[in-house]
Amino acid sequence: MHQPPAKYLVLIDASGAMTARLFDAKRTPVVDFDASSEEVAVMTAGLKPVKGATDPAWSKALAGHNEQERRDAEVFTLDV
Repeated sequence: MHQPPAKYLVLIDASGAMTARLFDAKRTPVVDFDASSEEVAVMTAGLKPVKGATDPAWSKALAGHNEQERRDAEVFTLDV
């Protein structure tokens, strides 16, 4: 089965640990991993994040996160 490429990288606090969460263009979760990993630096090189994932479009994708975590999140749109 073919999985769509990741379009968004969200750096968000998850119970005290910064987590990197990849989502496709429909904001369907692709994978979660440690935000301190080298892959995050590689993926975000030259990109500027949007502060906060409070847009209603993120409501379902980030339903497990509280309002403060979503406000503090950084959202990168990846070059795909």
